[in-house]
Amino acid sequence: MDVWCKSVWILYLLISIVHSPFSQIQVSNADEKFTSAFKSSHTNNWAVLVCTSRFWFNYRHVANVLSFYRSVKRLGIPDSQIILMIADEMACNARNPRPATIYNNAHHHINVYGDDVEVDYRGYEVTVENFIRLLTGRLPPNTPRSKRLLTDEHSNILIYMTGHGGDGFLKFQDAEEITNVELADAFEQMWQKSRYHEIFFMIDTCQAESMFQKFYSPNILAVASSRVGEDSLSHHGDSSIGVYVIDRYTYYALEFLEKINPDSASNMAEFLKVCPKRVCMSTVASRKDLFRRDPKTVPLTDFFGSIRNVELTYTTVDLPPLSAKQNETNKTLGNNEPQIEEKQRKYYVNQFPEWVSTENDI
Repeated sequence: MDVWCKSVWILYLLISIVHSPFSQIQVSNADEKFTSAFKSSHTNNWAVLVCTSRFWFNYRHVANVLSFYRSVKRLGIPDSQIILMIADEMACNARNPRPATIYNNAHHHINVYGDDVEVDYRGYEVTVENFIRLLTGRLPPNTPRSKRLLTDEHSNILIYMTGHGGDGFLKFQDAEEITNVELADAFEQMWQKSRYHEIFFMIDTCQAESMFQKFYSPNILAVASSRVGEDSLSHHGDSSIGVYVIDRYTYYALEFLEKINPDSASNMAEFLKVCPKRVCMSTVASRKDLFRRDPKTVPLTDFFGSIRNVELTYTTVDLPPLSAKQNETNKTLGNNEPQIEEKQRKYYVNQFPEWVSTENDI
């Protein structure tokens, strides 16, 4: 009888512990930890920008990728975290009447090739094998750091691809192609090896939607310039060189990005709508089911900007005194702040100024 009473008493204690406020707090804390795992916790941003086309008549694809390169650099992603792959050197092409320049509009407003472009893979280095090896990290030991995607489980990656494609494939240099299955498997390898936190996949090509239909790895948000069965069209041409200089979807995406600052509150849901069918002519498609966050709550700079760690301190820092000459200059100008000469200031030039018509050039 005593044994039975002790058993009942122990059972009563266990039930009371489970229903106690302390145990409920522990359960709620566990729930918070579980839900927090689905919040953004990335610490660094990378960009992989790929042009897969060769030959002069594909000038626009090179202009596409260089324009995106310029935009992500402006928003804060450094060259050390940008992998730029260009299959042909249009700036050095014998048909180019303006050597060392590439323009993304017929007004020749700005040279997107610029003076500080760092191309990591060029010409015949841009292959399906090298692209897959780059993503998965399966590169030869002697590969320099500049050609490596040194990401981890806290990295957000923007992947932009442009070129010629079809239903389920994207051509590389008119010599080979990558299929949507191969691309999906590469992303799965990246996930299994903890090489990314989230991926934003963009592709501007014909039947572009087909390239993300086979994706099955988590934390991937994707957008394509056209649905299956549709072509992606060019925006406008340049009569002085005889070719089209930019594609429609890329043009309107860049036009949107040019209005964004590093501290912008714009979100990814807005970016997914940048090119409606009335201007794109093709139907922009997106895929959100693999992405664990609502695009409306994801800042645009989570993929197009840069993450920098800031350390707050509560101690003062003693700076060396200014030189006598500098003090005299400050007193003369009535300012206690060091002055920067005007010739040292640099300004960002908008890629698509307001005076450039988007309708007359079509």
